[in-house]
Amino acid sequence: NSLLSQSVLPKKAELDALHIAAASLHRVEYLLTWNCTHIANARTLPRVGAALARLGYAMPYICTPEEMLDDDETPS
Repeated sequence: NSLLSQSVLPKKAELDALHIAAASLHRVEYLLTWNCTHIANARTLPRVGAALARLGYAMPYICTPEEMLDDDETPS
């Protein structure tokens, strides 16, 4: 997985890298995750996007399910 070989994600995040790569390869528009350690992480996302772009793939919009809620649906 290039996300690991390019040191975008640490070796312990191998399944997370596979999850992102599969979503990108299959042109998934949104990737929802509660994993804010390696996937929905503001420091990681730019590096992931750059690595995927170098490989010719688009990055899905990665966010938590909570971010997908409309303002009217936000739990109180």
